[in-house]
Amino acid sequence: MTNPVRIIFLGGLGEVGRNCACIEIDNRIMILDCGLMFPDSTDMPGVDLVLPDFTYLKENASRIEGAILTHAHEDHVGALSYLLRDVKFPLYGSELTLGFAKNRIDEARLSDRTSYNVVFDNERRQIGPFEVEFIPVTHSVPNGFATAFHTPHGVVLHSGDFKIDLHPIDGRLTDLGRIGYLANTKRIAVLLSDSTNAENAGFTPSESTVGDTLRQLFSEHTDKRIITACFASHIHRVQQIANAAIANGRVVATLGRSMANNVALARQMGLLTIPDAALVDIEKIDSLDPRRVCIISTGSQGEPMSALSKMANGDSNFVTVGDGDVVILSSHAIPGNEGSVNRVIDRLMRRDVQVVHSGIADVHVSGHARQGELAVLLNVAQPEWFVPVHGEYRQLWHHAQLAERMGVAKDHIKMSLDGDVLELDETGLRKVGEVPSAYLYVDGIVGEMSEGVLRDRQMLADDGVVMVVLTVDVHAGKLVAGPEIITRGWVHAEEAEDLIDEAAAVVRGDIENSGALTAGADVAEIQRRARRAL
Repeated sequence: MTNPVRIIFLGGLGEVGRNCACIEIDNRIMILDCGLMFPDSTDMPGVDLVLPDFTYLKENASRIEGAILTHAHEDHVGALSYLLRDVKFPLYGSELTLGFAKNRIDEARLSDRTSYNVVFDNERRQIGPFEVEFIPVTHSVPNGFATAFHTPHGVVLHSGDFKIDLHPIDGRLTDLGRIGYLANTKRIAVLLSDSTNAENAGFTPSESTVGDTLRQLFSEHTDKRIITACFASHIHRVQQIANAAIANGRVVATLGRSMANNVALARQMGLLTIPDAALVDIEKIDSLDPRRVCIISTGSQGEPMSALSKMANGDSNFVTVGDGDVVILSSHAIPGNEGSVNRVIDRLMRRDVQVVHSGIADVHVSGHARQGELAVLLNVAQPEWFVPVHGEYRQLWHHAQLAERMGVAKDHIKMSLDGDVLELDETGLRKVGEVPSAYLYVDGIVGEMSEGVLRDRQMLADDGVVMVVLTVDVHAGKLVAGPEIITRGWVHAEEAEDLIDEAAAVVRGDIENSGALTAGADVAEIQRRARRAL
């Protein structure tokens, strides 16, 4: 009897972000992506990042064969520098994906914790007990892969993030032909497919359509400096911005460390074409005619310390924006970032900057397949079992409904969530258990943060705090100073002086009359008395 194949979800099912799964064959573990999620500032005060729960991987570190990275977005590779602190394993992915990941890992000084193994389009590689095929797919970052695991129980196909773009910027198409061949000759036992746009009918527009809009905007604003913002990983978008700028007689400058690093790496690999003469250092733009300059910046998500946010706040060391500038936000806000993006737009407009965003012009298209493309993949792959992945629950649900309409039997569609463990054998696919999958919060100052700390922050944000401060000589058993009552977010002290004075008197009287103030006084008892009286 052949050992079953296990599929374990550590993140990405029920939220957009922190994508991380495991495939297990013959007691070995292959990690599939290791991403982070950006926090919702309203529900996660003070949180910088949200990671998968790595408990299962840490407890089974000796069984990890490696990690496959489907593409270079932070929600798929951004958590590597946190996991590698505790576990060593090699990485597999395209040259660009590994290059972007390496930049982050080097910054965290963890380069000695991993190795980088480049894989190529349609390569089929044996990695321990895993026979893995890397199938090209089109996405908003170059060189993404769908991943086919050839197992004794059929092919387990993970779509990766994908769209079916018939006119991609680099000419690299989603290889539906290979997927169809696997379906007809090998049998795709399980399809795990991107659900991000499963609510949206039709087909996602081609990335090349953004280029038409950008060229039009550049030709309309020849009298102003143009500043664009997009994801630093979106090399195709950077290419189209550069093309529009150069066609209109402008030079290009990058702003933001990740943008500069990614542009340099992509040019080195031949994935981005910007002539040397058209690329200038950001420090030299003040000496140039602003009407001949295009700046490509980070910060399209309104990140507080990003280059675009600093411009909006007037804090940038390189660019002072004003009436002579047009800012093009060539992106769409990630769920949870809408407020931050809107605040940046508002602050830019207060500085008399003209702002163009996806709400008023077609300056962005998604990198994810809509229902039409998802239906095409289902029709080509003809999976025996289907699991929607990568999305919030409503998106997973819509994808499951689509799969049923496309002919997948209802009892062969597995609605799974973070922590679920599925097992595939000759009898089929079933859920066999769960592993820890809680959110792991990261505060940039203190590192990993517990759920309890977050609850405390939410309580303070909702209800405020009242504190009593007093000084006690515990050896003599005397109250030396106080009590002083301090409030934040409850009542304004100047408007409630009588109330606060009365509270201080009650606390003092209770402590002095309770018998707690004796030589060698019990501090914990005094604290309890003060709390109760207050």
